[in-house]
Amino acid sequence: METKLVKPTDEMIALASDLLKKGEVVGVPTETVYGLAGDSSNAEAIKKIFLAKGRPMDNPLICHISNFEMLGRVAKDLSSDAIKLARTFWPGPLTIVVKRGDGVCLESTAGLDSVGIRMPSNEIARKIIERAGIPFSAPSANLSGRPSPTNAKDVFCDMNGKIPLIIDGGECDAGVESTVVSALQETPVLLRPGVVTKEQIESVLGKKIDVAKGVLEQVAKDEKVLSPGMKYRHYAPNASVIIIKSDFEKFKEYVEKNKADGTYALLFDGEKVDLPSLYYGGADDDKAQAHNLFSKLREFDELGAKTVFARCPKQTGVGLAVYNRLIRSAGFHVIEL
Repeated sequence: METKLVKPTDEMIALASDLLKKGEVVGVPTETVYGLAGDSSNAEAIKKIFLAKGRPMDNPLICHISNFEMLGRVAKDLSSDAIKLARTFWPGPLTIVVKRGDGVCLESTAGLDSVGIRMPSNEIARKIIERAGIPFSAPSANLSGRPSPTNAKDVFCDMNGKIPLIIDGGECDAGVESTVVSALQETPVLLRPGVVTKEQIESVLGKKIDVAKGVLEQVAKDEKVLSPGMKYRHYAPNASVIIIKSDFEKFKEYVEKNKADGTYALLFDGEKVDLPSLYYGGADDDKAQAHNLFSKLREFDELGAKTVFARCPKQTGVGLAVYNRLIRSAGFHVIEL
């Protein structure tokens, strides 16, 4: 299959919409990361997404809509919390897990009666949905387990020959996938952190929310999950990533003592160690860390890194999302000094 990489002209947006209506899969930019989009109601289209990614079928996809009128087709029995969160954060990088409507096939939700839904703020994504007239389900547009793509070049690298079209919408703003919160319970549960923070959600709802165990711990292989990004090793470069929890001086001493051929460091801006390094933002700039993390993990592959020692982000605000992605890229390999 020839994969076309194109700019988001009106003609190409129309082509992307037509392909979706025909049951094909398209690489689409969003404000979080690039997604592999397929018609949410079409089981065969959804199977093509899983095939292109090499993704396990028990890992649910997120349904994307372009307006509130579409919500009734893909969801039902919305709680007051779900409505409040949607009205506050949509369009934007928040996914809300609710009861599945008839417009979403079971293949998209891994057989669950619930579905994660969001309304992207990226205009290209919304134009494609509007033009097609159908919601699309989409995971990140990378090979399963790899760092998510934040630009079209990285999508092409992973998906060339697997899908017919990729729309190049430039760099993604957020750099990490959407926040996922389940509104199925009386007390909502954070399933995956993102740039919409736990603190922001609690402020809107006027109450504390729970945090799923899978946010910071490994989930059992046989456990059912409501959100993508909870169950498998994700976001991983070819190199072995090792997170070091310590102050900078202890980090520096450890990595310089344990360096070898192919050893690199992932540092905060302004830090220096005696081995090749990449930087992913200031120590207190969690939004920059989120924006840069996946592109830096992919850059380590381009450099031929074998081991990457990573500085550990904070676990509050957007930093929780950065840490969540980093521990999965490391296969939960964390060293505390």
